[in-house]
Amino acid sequence: MERYFIEIAYKGAGYAGFQIQDNAVTIQSEVQKAMAVLFKQDILLTGSSRTDAEVNALQNFFHFDFDQPIPERYIYNLNAILPPAIVISRIIPVQVNAHCRFDAIGREYMYYVYKTKNPFLSDRAYYFPYTIDFDRLQEAASVILQYTDFTSFSKRNTQVKNFICRVQESRWKMVNDHVVYHVQANRFLRGMVRGLVGTMLQVGRGKTDINAFRKIIEDRDCSKANFAVPGHGLFLTRVNYPPGYLK
Repeated sequence: MERYFIEIAYKGAGYAGFQIQDNAVTIQSEVQKAMAVLFKQDILLTGSSRTDAEVNALQNFFHFDFDQPIPERYIYNLNAILPPAIVISRIIPVQVNAHCRFDAIGREYMYYVYKTKNPFLSDRAYYFPYTIDFDRLQEAASVILQYTDFTSFSKRNTQVKNFICRVQESRWKMVNDHVVYHVQANRFLRGMVRGLVGTMLQVGRGKTDINAFRKIIEDRDCSKANFAVPGHGLFLTRVNYPPGYLK
């Protein structure tokens, strides 16, 4: 058997998330269904990064095993079967023991917020029509780099054994009338980016000050964080692997 990675991108609207679930349409279920049509057998996929309902991805991965070489035209064929919101960009032969989830060394996300009503952004960014102090937002983002325990930004009912994450980048930037949060870490907890964004927006509005923001982190209590931002503003932008891992 040979092992392959599939690199995909998708728009999360209308999907119950990335990972396959009972009685729900997910990104994984759609890709497995398309592969079963083309390969004429069921293919079991393993996913790299689980994203929640409505969350988008510019890059994510699956891996699977198959006993034959896969021709380049299969990428076109699979894309012809898949719904418009999902696209496969590459199918990559890898080492037989390669694992798209456990071998990843980091992931990057962006969260898009816009302040002026715009019907062309309503399904891919968060409409937040309030006055925001950008300097306060940036200060909150820099505070995040000083911590490693993000228990406060993990939703309950998670199966992880620890809440330690090494955040390498955390910053806001202005893009036209958008404010965009960019965060990179070795790992992320369930709901972590949305919790960070929702809580930092409260800092930007002056509802929470920097000392209170620090206390939310240090209290390790997710009930004190604000997760009330929609999934459709969030994009998984990159899954990082060691240099030379994917050729």
